[in-house]
Amino acid sequence: HPSYHYRNSIQQLELPQRKAALIVPAFETLHYRLTFPKSKAELLSMLDMGSLYTFRYHVWPKGHAPTDYAKWRTATMPYHVAWQPDFEPYVVVRRDCPKYDQRFVGFGWNKVSHIMELDAQEYELLVLPNAFMIHMPHAPSFDISKFRLSAGYRGCLQTLREEFHQDLSRRYGAAALKYLTAERSL
Repeated sequence: HPSYHYRNSIQQLELPQRKAALIVPAFETLHYRLTFPKSKAELLSMLDMGSLYTFRYHVWPKGHAPTDYAKWRTATMPYHVAWQPDFEPYVVVRRDCPKYDQRFVGFGWNKVSHIMELDAQEYELLVLPNAFMIHMPHAPSFDISKFRLSAGYRGCLQTLREEFHQDLSRRYGAAALKYLTAERSL
C-alpha cells in the first residue's frame, strides 16, 4: 500500500530531522485503462513489455532523467541524485519546505523552479527504491494549449524565469550561479 510505504520511508530516513526531498520515480502509460502494478517487479515487467514508459521519455527526457531509472531498477536502498537543469521530479517533502513559486501557475516551470529552490537550500534529493507513480493519459490542459499556441505566453514565462534566477542570485549568492549557467547553456 503506497501510503504505508511512504510512512515507512519517512520514518526510516528520519525525514523530520533532515532536509530531504524524497523522489517518487514517475512512469506513464498510453492506455486509458491500466491495471496498476502491485509491486516494483510487476512494474518492471510492464516496462519491459512496453505497456509502461519512463515519464515523458519521448517528449521531455531531461525532466526525469536525473532520477536514474537504470539504477532504480535494481536499487534496494534510497539513493542520492544531483540536481540537473530542467529536473522536475515528483517529491514527498516536509510541510515546512519552501513553497512553490506562485509566479509559475498554469503550464511551465512550477516543478522545475521548486526543485531548484530545494537544491539551493541544500536539500538531499533521495530516490525511493520501491515507490513509483504512473501518469495516465488525459486531454491537454488549457494552459499547455496556450503555451503551445501563444508566443506571448511563452515570452511571459521566459520573463518570469529570468526574474526567478535574479531572485535566486539575491538569496543564495554565488551558489546560485550554477542554475543561471545551466540555463544559458541550454
